[in-house]
Amino acid sequence: MFELTSYLGLFLAAFAAATLLPMQSEAALVAMLVSGHYLPEALVAVATVGNVLGSVANWVLGRGIEHFRHKRWFPVSEAKLEKAQAIYRRYGFWSLLLSWVPLIGDPITLVAGVMREPFWRLLLLVTLAKGGRYVLLALVVLGGMA
Repeated sequence: MFELTSYLGLFLAAFAAATLLPMQSEAALVAMLVSGHYLPEALVAVATVGNVLGSVANWVLGRGIEHFRHKRWFPVSEAKLEKAQAIYRRYGFWSLLLSWVPLIGDPITLVAGVMREPFWRLLLLVTLAKGGRYVLLALVVLGGMA
């Protein structure tokens, strides 16, 4: 039971870290890798799935955000939203490969939703970016333990 809840905790940390919440999941992954009690492949898979689904949540939010952009309580100014859209148009869908980068990655996936980026492309590029980051982190951690 402990093992299942540990994987669930990693999933939730990775999911939350991919949303606009100020969190990170790398420390949880590293701690679990260092413990040696878990399969590294399973940890990387769980973290990747959680993080990608968090980005999908951002994309879904972005798809529906246009409906609220003119409301007084809307948390982002019209100018900032338009600037984000202009940047996304400039760099295009390839910017989704930066979805793993702290501070800029989560807003990129939200803006991708605003810009109506096709779901399949978001899923492919974000999975490559975020999965690649976790694989590289696991290789560094496990290589340093050898």
